[in-house]
Amino acid sequence: MTSIVPAEAVSSRVPDRAAQESSGASRTLPAPLAPRARLLPSLAAVYRAQLSRARVARIPLLFVATFQSVGIMILMRGVVDGGSEARAVVAGSSVLVVAFVALNLLAQYFGQLRAGGGLDHYATLPVPPASVVLGAAGAYASFTVPGTLVTAVTGSVLFQLPMTHLWVLVAVIPLAGAALAGLGAALGLLAPRQELATLLGQLGMSAALLLGVLPADRMPGPVAWARDLLPSTYGVEALARSFDARPDWTAIVLDLGVCAAVGVLSLAVATWAYRRAAVR
Repeated sequence: MTSIVPAEAVSSRVPDRAAQESSGASRTLPAPLAPRARLLPSLAAVYRAQLSRARVARIPLLFVATFQSVGIMILMRGVVDGGSEARAVVAGSSVLVVAFVALNLLAQYFGQLRAGGGLDHYATLPVPPASVVLGAAGAYASFTVPGTLVTAVTGSVLFQLPMTHLWVLVAVIPLAGAALAGLGAALGLLAPRQELATLLGQLGMSAALLLGVLPADRMPGPVAWARDLLPSTYGVEALARSFDARPDWTAIVLDLGVCAAVGVLSLAVATWAYRRAAVR
């Protein structure tokens, strides 16, 4: 037997069902987002990625930096015989390798990353901004270890300096590298154009060359003041003091402490610059 349902009854049921579905949808809570990655695991991941990425491209440049520093020491050998001047030349040339990679190349890298839109990729990753800056800075600073060791040993042999306390490089390389890498990252991220970031990185490396390799007692007053503002100066001073027959360990620790403080400050500025550039 066929039953006939009035059209008004059917039409009155449809809004009720739609209202039920909409009320049920409104009660559905959004799925929770995954928690952001912690700093140390993110830092390790970025460091490994940067290290593997830059290994092939940066090793030839590391040879250039080492050859440049060794060549400077050979040229200075005809002018400097020994003493405090020889210690300054060897220490400045060794830290110059760190400045070439950690300051110059890192400024170029972040300038290129900003100009090419590479920061957008990192901004989408659930990692803290500090891990990106620290990971890249650590990877670039790691490339300076072989060249700095080769330069320091070659200079010690060339100027007949004792190598007993060259283990000070274990502290000088990471602390000077952190300070210069933070400065290089900040320059690359704050520069409005990629060409300007490259120029600033090269100017910083030139300052590390002129103010670090030349003996401090032969510099004019204003130039000596500029030397004190350069982060690598304190790493140079710590390494130069280690060549003494009886090193002043208090002064060495003080120089390394200043270098560490400047490194923390420069990396903090680089992290702020990264946040500023990533949101634009």
